[in-house]
Amino acid sequence: MKRILLLAILFGFSIYGSSQDVKFGIRGGFNISNLDFDNTVAVENKHRNSFYIGFLSTIGLGKTVSLMPEIQFSAEGADMETLHLDYIQAPILLRFRLTEKIYAAAGPQVGIKVHKEGDNAKNFAYSGVAGLEYKINYALYADVRYTRGFSNVFDDNVIVEATNSNIQIGVGYRF
Repeated sequence: MKRILLLAILFGFSIYGSSQDVKFGIRGGFNISNLDFDNTVAVENKHRNSFYIGFLSTIGLGKTVSLMPEIQFSAEGADMETLHLDYIQAPILLRFRLTEKIYAAAGPQVGIKVHKEGDNAKNFAYSGVAGLEYKINYALYADVRYTRGFSNVFDDNVIVEATNSNIQIGVGYRF
């Protein structure tokens, strides 16, 4: 998994060298996250309100399409302390211009768990991301994203299975 993350970053830098329209930026905001369990569980499963922050680049591939690799920290999971799952994530999104101010993006995301050991959660998470972006001015934008986990967040020796789902609402700035 670490190799895939490294290849994605190297791929982003190789495109940077051959592209004319590359912008870098930051983004951050509010997370509303929850675990979707396969079966009914005995624990109270409330959503977790938290934050995310990250760095991005936007690589123009044409007038209406761009590639947007990112690195971000995202606090996810459920509200119970034992179900807090914090990740360093690397989404790679394909971004489409719908109008002059509205963009849509979608793509895969890989996450590496940080902060806790021995919590019976897997160290890697795989998910899909879809979102909308509203361009406020030449550099500032607001966005909303939905992330849906594809893989079980718990170790194989745990009887319970769950996937992560997350809504991000935030702002960003492109330099």
